[in-house]
Amino acid sequence: MGEKASTLRKYLPTALWIVGLIALYLILRAVFAPHASGINLNSKMILSRIREVSLFLGAIAVGMALIEIYFYQIFFRRPSHIITTLIVRFIQGLLGLMALLLIIAFFDLTDLIRLPEGPFRNFVLLPTTGFAALQKFLATTKIAPAGQASLVAAILLCMILGLLFFLIQRITEPRVSRVGLAYLLVIPALVGVLFLIIYPFLFEIKLAFSNASLGTQATKNASYGLQYGWQNLVTLFTGNVAKDAKFFEVLGRTVLWTVINVTFHVSGGMVLALLLHRPMKLQGFYRTLLVFPWAIPTTIAAMALRNEFDLRYGFFNIMLRNIQAFFADMSARVTLLSPVFSWLAENIGPVSWRQDPFWAFVSILISNIWLGIPFMAVIILGGLQSISHEYYEAAEMDGASKWQMFRNITLPLLRPVLTPAVILGVIWTFNKFDVIWLITQGGPQEKTDILVSSMYKAAFQFYRYGFTAMFALVIFFILLGFTIVYLRVTGGLKSATE
Repeated sequence: MGEKASTLRKYLPTALWIVGLIALYLILRAVFAPHASGINLNSKMILSRIREVSLFLGAIAVGMALIEIYFYQIFFRRPSHIITTLIVRFIQGLLGLMALLLIIAFFDLTDLIRLPEGPFRNFVLLPTTGFAALQKFLATTKIAPAGQASLVAAILLCMILGLLFFLIQRITEPRVSRVGLAYLLVIPALVGVLFLIIYPFLFEIKLAFSNASLGTQATKNASYGLQYGWQNLVTLFTGNVAKDAKFFEVLGRTVLWTVINVTFHVSGGMVLALLLHRPMKLQGFYRTLLVFPWAIPTTIAAMALRNEFDLRYGFFNIMLRNIQAFFADMSARVTLLSPVFSWLAENIGPVSWRQDPFWAFVSILISNIWLGIPFMAVIILGGLQSISHEYYEAAEMDGASKWQMFRNITLPLLRPVLTPAVILGVIWTFNKFDVIWLITQGGPQEKTDILVSSMYKAAFQFYRYGFTAMFALVIFFILLGFTIVYLRVTGGLKSATE
């Protein structure tokens, strides 16, 4: 009986999760099915998309596995004599050369570099042309269906590579490497950084020194040179960055937007963290409630807040109308303070949140402050929990006040936590596009645009791609300069005890 109860207890949570997910699916289907008449979605389409995503993720996994095996054999296997050394190093050198050629071919295919026609380009494209020839051979000889020839060709190549790695494994012997494991752990991150950070950044630099636009069909017919980069830079600082807005006007608004948001984020987060750091009942509940605004997807929160700023039906204007009615009523009832209540009733009322530039800017400030305080509070709360209570006990014995303990103990020991939090907060807020775009779209009259929203308009409304790339580089160097200056001034890289 005890074993049955133990088995039931072991598998009951899993069964409940399965039942809950099935129930959630049935509920969502019952809710959305009546409104899905125009949506063409069936199990065949879903399986097709799952197959595409699975093949893509599988290709990445196989590629990373082959790279790891390649470097594992370099660091942890060694040939036993001179003949095997020549064979192994030849195979490894050939595979490394093929990988290098594939990277260069990828850069050429995506217009990061443009190889001139000739023998060198043909040599660089040798791996890709060889794969295309193999794919064509499989399709023409009916070995594989035309639609699956590329998949079969990829499988054959993986099998060939596997045989080569197996050969190297058999003709080599183990060896100890002091740095091999470190390289094996770092290589996947380096590959990700290369293709997700370094490559896009290099492409952006190249695009910044071009005249790429809708008229040049993006990069297809674009021209590159220092003169185009200089022209983009001059246009950025002297011309219009979007429709009518000027760079320095938008920069000033961006700085104001960032300063106000980060100030409220840090101060509000500090206050909430200090309150939640004290012993209290339902502390876990309050901490969970605190994270709630941050846990909501920004898109959903911003779209909900946009409706709350509606002139007639929004929450804020409804509250302002009620407050106005309250003051008007108090003005009639309390004769002694009638002038005060009358003045309040006249000056407090519904606000044109979307039509008035000032109040539109205030609306996005309110929204982003509400969304950003929980993150900062969680970070600061974690820092507070890492501070030993012995410091406060010693300070209390010396007669220090609460303010003195906060200034001389809490703030210095929070510096290693606050420095990266403030830097990240500034960078994220400076580039906070989604809240502004979803609530005001930069309007009215581009008076709530910041640099990134103006840059978005330059790229996707006016199709000025080279200009936009230079715009992005300028934003990058502004934030890089701020980070360097902030670290130098605050000493944020120093430890708390230095």
